[in-house]
Amino acid sequence: MTIIGGGPGGYEAALVASRLGAEVTLVEREGLGGSTVLTDCVPSKTLIATSDLLTEVGTAGELGVEVPKAVRADLAAVNARVLRLAQAQSTDIAHRLTINNIAMIAGTATIESAAVVVADTADGTVRIDTDAILLATGAHPRVSPTAQPDGERILTWEQVYSLRALPEHMIVVGSGVTGAEFASAYNGLGAAVTLVSSRDRVLPGEDLDAANVIEDVFTRRGMTVMGNSRMESVERLSEGVRVTLTDGRTVDGSHCLLALGSIPNTQGLGLDAVGVDLNDAGFVDVDRVSRTNVRGIYAAGDCTGILMLASVAAQQGRIAMSHLLGDAVHPLELGKVSSNVFTSPEIATVGLSQKQVEESELQIDVAMLPLASNPRAKMQGVHDGFVKLFARTGMGTVVGGVVVGPKASELIHALSLAVSNHLTVDQVADAFTIYPSLSGSVAEAARRLHRLD
Repeated sequence: MTIIGGGPGGYEAALVASRLGAEVTLVEREGLGGSTVLTDCVPSKTLIATSDLLTEVGTAGELGVEVPKAVRADLAAVNARVLRLAQAQSTDIAHRLTINNIAMIAGTATIESAAVVVADTADGTVRIDTDAILLATGAHPRVSPTAQPDGERILTWEQVYSLRALPEHMIVVGSGVTGAEFASAYNGLGAAVTLVSSRDRVLPGEDLDAANVIEDVFTRRGMTVMGNSRMESVERLSEGVRVTLTDGRTVDGSHCLLALGSIPNTQGLGLDAVGVDLNDAGFVDVDRVSRTNVRGIYAAGDCTGILMLASVAAQQGRIAMSHLLGDAVHPLELGKVSSNVFTSPEIATVGLSQKQVEESELQIDVAMLPLASNPRAKMQGVHDGFVKLFARTGMGTVVGGVVVGPKASELIHALSLAVSNHLTVDQVADAFTIYPSLSGSVAEAARRLHRLD
C-alpha cells in the first residue's frame, strides 16, 4: 500500500492500514502532518488561542478584575510558539508512524501506473511497487494574478507566521471561514482590521443567525467590514499595501492577507496518464468510500474537495483503508459531520443547516436559545451566542444544530452524538447536565422541543 501525502488523510490511513496488517509506504514532500499541521490548521488555531486569551482579558473589568492597559501580544514570540508547536506535532506523527512500522520517504511522488509509484528524493529516484494507492495531497492557497503574495506585506495564510511585529492595519480579503478566522484573530491581538467581503455578509456559507452575530461582534470590536466589495488588485506601497476594489474604491493598510480559497494539489502527479477523473475545479472525484474511477486508487482530504476539514480528511483515509483491506466499512455521511469556525465567539454546526431545512420538504421544529439567558454565561460575562436545534416534527429526532459561543467546538459534541445516533430531543433533554454550565443550554433547547403525545 502506498500513500502520497502525510496530512491527516494520509497518516490516519497509514495507521489503519498498518493495524489491518498491510505493509505501508508513505511519501511526503514537505513534512509529516502536511499543511494541516505545518502551515494551516494547527498554526492558525494556536495563533487564535493567544488572540482568544487577549479577548478574555479585555472583558476582565466586567468581572471586577483590574488589568494593566499595557497588556499586549509579542507577535514574534507568538509566531515562534506557533511554529514550535506545529513542528512538535509533526514529530509526534512521525513517531506514531515509526512505531507502527510504516516506511516513510521524503520526496515528491508521481504515479506511473496503478501498481507503481515513483518518488523523487534528495538521494535519487525510488520506484515503489504497490497493490494500491491513496492520494492525500491536500491543497494550497489560491492567489490572483493581480494580487501576488510577497511574503512580507502581501500574504497568504501560510506566510503570516513570519511576521515579527503586529500589523498596524491588516486588510483581509475574503470573508469565508479562513478570512473570518484571521480577521477575528488579528482584531483580538490588537491590530486594526478591515475585512473585504465580495458578498453581502461575512461567512456566507454559515448559518445566517450565526453569521449575523459574528458580524455584529466584529463591528462592535472596531473592525471595518466592507460588504459587497470585490477586490480588483493588491499592490505593495513603500510603507504598506493598497487594495483596489472593482468599483474603484481603495483601501490602504500596512499588510494584506489573501483568503481567496484553495486549489487542489493534483497537478504533476501523473493522474492524466492513469485516467483518474478530476472535476472542473481540479479536485479528484471520489465516492463515499474514497474510491476514484481507477481500480486500486483512492483519494482523501482536501484534494477531493468534499469538505475541506482535517476531520473529514482523516475519516476519508480511514474509510479508504477499511474498504481496501476488507474491514467493516461505514461510508462517509456528510450529514453527520460537525465543523467549527474559530472566530471569537466560535460557530459550531452539525447535521442539517437552516438553509437545508428551509429547502427540504421535511417538517422540522426549531428551537433557538440565546446564551445571554444562561446562568454560567452571565457569570463569565458572555453576552453573544446561542444554541439552535433542528428536530423532526412528531418524531423529535435531532437532525441538526448550531452553537455560537465560547468553545462552541466543545459544546457541539453532544449534538453531534445526537445526530449520529438518531437521538430524540427528549433523550438529549433527559441526559444530566451540570448546573451552572453552558451545556445546560443544549438540554434546555431540547426541552423546548418536547411535544405532548
